[in-house]
Amino acid sequence: KATGFPIARVGAKLAVGYHLHELPNDITKTTPASFEPVLDYTVVKIPRFAFEKFSEVDDTLGVQMKSVGEVMAIGRTFRSAWQKGFRGLETDRTGW
Repeated sequence: KATGFPIARVGAKLAVGYHLHELPNDITKTTPASFEPVLDYTVVKIPRFAFEKFSEVDDTLGVQMKSVGEVMAIGRTFRSAWQKGFRGLETDRTGW
């Protein structure tokens, strides 16, 4: 999701016998799929927990998934992506 590269499509073609150098890159249309792009950004995904909506649910975090959604944020640094992600959660918090 973060790079836009069609991993499933390329993986399926590799499974039926194609080689990476034979597949065109869907984004650039000129380079092969084996060409590794330069990623100058960081992506974080943060789960959204809405325990306030479900008061009868045990709010102890464990190995079971209890999130009701997630946010994906992109930034030039991990810090900026992290901060954008927490702002995107819309938890009505103004700081740490």
